[in-house]
Amino acid sequence: MSLTREAGCRYQSESVEDTERFGELVAAFLNEGDVLILTGGLGVGKTHFTKGVSRGLGDAHPVTSPTFALMAVHDGGRIPLFHFDLYRLEHAYELEDTGIFDVLGYEGACLLEWGEQFQDELCDEYLSVVIERQGEHRRSIRLEPFGKRAEELAVQIDAAMKGVA
Repeated sequence: MSLTREAGCRYQSESVEDTERFGELVAAFLNEGDVLILTGGLGVGKTHFTKGVSRGLGDAHPVTSPTFALMAVHDGGRIPLFHFDLYRLEHAYELEDTGIFDVLGYEGACLLEWGEQFQDELCDEYLSVVIERQGEHRRSIRLEPFGKRAEELAVQIDAAMKGVA
């Protein structure tokens, strides 16, 4: 594994496998009610990160981007994982039809791809996971916590990465 830690909750992934492994590491610290907003362009690895989270929670079902279904539930692990893809939504009022408000911050953990466009409408407390392409396979992953629980989560993840990297 060539996943490396940099300063300030920043990490470098050299491969799809690294990105998934980082998701697995994050899963160990997730609790019911945690919200992660995954930010990054098309094809940067948001769904690969989610695959790792799902696997890390103990769910063996395949993970694909729910672009057309808007939500996928992975409930075979330690806690349910609600995976939303908000890419196709244009207006905040469309969020109501996704079922997001039924689970957001209450049940399981929620991972929201393309959720940054609706941050103000969704919740005040979340961990932003920003993934940026730096080459064909290399990715920069940055954690930006918003709220006390998100700060705790970022500190736990960073401490675990010190032991890995």
